[in-house]
This record gives sequence, structure tokens and C-alpha cells, in this order.
Amino acid sequence: MENNIIFGFTPTHPGEILKDEIEYRKLSQVKLAKQMGISYKILNDILNGRRPVTTTTAMMFEAALDVPAYSLINIQTKYNMQVASSDKSLMKRLAEIRKMSAIF
Repeated sequence: MENNIIFGFTPTHPGEILKDEIEYRKLSQVKLAKQMGISYKILNDILNGRRPVTTTTAMMFEAALDVPAYSLINIQTKYNMQVASSDKSLMKRLAEIRKMSAIF
């Protein structure tokens, strides 16, 4: 995978970290979803990396689990950058933009 070359490791979705925390605390995803006021499906999608942690959900996780929202957002941003960097079409486009910018 190209992003392994650039970053040296596989990207970690913040949901993986939250899932570990929830399992460590022996919390039910159903109860946590209810406590946070979101559907079980949304929570499960986040925990399994199918949905991003947004600012709103990060703040909800902070309220429910005392995990700092800014940390979750930082992890999500790093994950997004790593995933984007593995997009060959985007990397080609960025190379073209850099080439054009060098002319100016």
C-alpha cells in the first residue's frame, strides 16, 4: 500500500481506539449509543471505521467516555490524510499542480 511507504504504518481509524476503550470498560454499544443519543448503527459504523468521527460525535464521545474530543479529531484528520495519500489519482493531480506552481 502506497500510504505505508509515505507514512511507514497503516492508518488507524479513531473508531478502532474507541472500540478498544469500550471493550476495555465492558460497555454495551447499545447502551452507549442510547446514552449519546445516536443510533446503534451509527455508533457501530464509527467503531468499525465505516463512518468518520465528526466534531459533534467527538464531543459526544468526550462527554460519555472522557476521551478528549480534540484527540479523536486529530486521529481522524491523520487517518483522512493517510487514506488520501494512497489515492493515486489525487497524487497525480497534486504532482501536476506542483509542476504548474513551479512555473510561476
